Amino acid sequence: MPLTARFKPFDPILAGATLRDRLFACAGALVGIALTGFLCGLAAGKAPHLLLLVPPMGASAVLVFAVPSSPMAQPWPVIGGNTISALAGIAVSHTISEPALAAGVAVALAIGAMSLLRCLHPPGGAAALVAVFAGSGAGYLFPLMPVALNATVLVACGLAYHRFSGHSYPHVTKPAEPRKPEPPTVSAVPSFEREDVAATLEEMGEAYDISVEDLERILSEIEKKAQARSRRELSFID
Repeated sequence: MPLTARFKPFDPILAGATLRDRLFACAGALVGIALTGFLCGLAAGKAPHLLLLVPPMGASAVLVFAVPSSPMAQPWPVIGGNTISALAGIAVSHTISEPALAAGVAVALAIGAMSLLRCLHPPGGAAALVAVFAGSGAGYLFPLMPVALNATVLVACGLAYHRFSGHSYPHVTKPAEPRKPEPPTVSAVPSFEREDVAATLEEMGEAYDISVEDLERILSEIEKKAQARSRRELSFID
């Protein structure tokens, strides 16, 4: 078996991901989580009983630093999704005493609220569970301190960090260049190969987990490369 085939399972699973991106993500998560915990510890002051860094921030950091183009990694989903979900969890903990039922209801409410408020964020489900497990003793301050503060500091770290990583954050999809009319001899139907896809993703330099706008841009760029190949083949024949 070829050596490359042996390591195939370890290839990046995200479209466009590179080793450089993963190393940057590791460094970003290190700085972001450490700084979030440090600053939130300072804000807590003389209240050491507070949970200074909630576990869902680890999952949020994966999105913010490893997949900054994801719709679920943008500032509002990170801050709003975690905070609203924690609020749902606290509300449920005050009304339902059965732990398993409370956990299920909290996550369900979190998903519904995040969907309605356009801030769907997977770690929000974990924030809802943490709030339930914290119990009614945590009080309604818990979604703000530490959850909202954690999320806000993490997003601020992401904003600063991605100025150096080469990725846009918040992610703004670049509009696709308008396609020029093709000669009648070149098929307007996309006909691309794996090499076209790989070359396009490498040029775009993003790891996608993917919005409609980003997918549209990728397909548009792939189509242009396929048409260029068709033109070269036709000129060779002529």
